[in-house]
Amino acid sequence: MTRKLKIDFVSDIACPWCAIGLGGLETALERLDGVVEPQLAFHPFELNPDMKAGGENTLEHIVRKYGISADEARTNRERIKERAASVGFSMNTSDASRIYNTFDAHRLLAWAKGEGRQHELKRELFIVNFTDQADPGDRERLVAAAEKAGLDPQAARAVLESDRYADDVRKEEIHWRNMGINSVPAVIVNDRYLISGGQPPEEFERQLRHIAQEA
Repeated sequence: MTRKLKIDFVSDIACPWCAIGLGGLETALERLDGVVEPQLAFHPFELNPDMKAGGENTLEHIVRKYGISADEARTNRERIKERAASVGFSMNTSDASRIYNTFDAHRLLAWAKGEGRQHELKRELFIVNFTDQADPGDRERLVAAAEKAGLDPQAARAVLESDRYADDVRKEEIHWRNMGINSVPAVIVNDRYLISGGQPPEEFERQLRHIAQEA
């Protein structure tokens, strides 16, 4: 018997482990076809809400933020790229990569939810940021991503040129932090079970199968 599972995916476009986690979750859900019927929704979390327009160099940012050496950061970056490739996602990160403000991307995702294309847009935004190495805060890039996700580009542009969904994004971010979410990705199932981090498909499958059996 197929079990419906409510899955809330809390993440940021600027988070590489979130892209990996989404890939792992998608693979697990493919394997659980007929066992699990997911009701998947994406929710905002900004790793760097005060990031200036145009962003900053990712390597310098990570070295400063985590207090590690540049070589350690490079080693971690290559490990992340390998993990991403294992779930079919291409990261073209390098010493020249930049980290950007993602608030407008989250606003667009909030709009896309009502249009029934949130999952598709989420994928496209990860591609913009990590594969294309472009600014997910650039409105032209956001409109193009929306169109690739099957959304109306003119409607997307109208959202971005307004302040629509800004309050919704901020309220959601506060909600999840109040719920104890301090790092992402965080996957909450049926408002009860937390799966943390960019887990491999096997771990997502194991935990979701167990939750479905309990349900």
